[in-house]
Amino acid sequence: MSNKSSYDQIMKILKEEKKLYDKEQKAKKAAARKEAKKFKADQSALTKYVKKAGHQSPNSLECNSPKNMYYSEQQTKDYLAGTSYMETYRATCNDWD
Repeated sequence: MSNKSSYDQIMKILKEEKKLYDKEQKAKKAAARKEAKKFKADQSALTKYVKKAGHQSPNSLECNSPKNMYYSEQQTKDYLAGTSYMETYRATCNDWD
């Protein structure tokens, strides 16, 4: 009889521990679901803001279009003519020889 009673006691303890373990696991899963739900809500809000500001995205900027990406020769000449680079170049071009 003592073997059966010690077996029953051990089984009772193990069942109680399993209940506690199951309760902890359930709480962890609930917390993970809550966190995932919060993340999803934050992510969807961010997505809404990104879609709303889509017209400001770098893909739509005119400076990234090929026609505006490079300066023409005339634009380059006009820019350099008004800088001190050309004055210095003209003053020192005869010194190279």
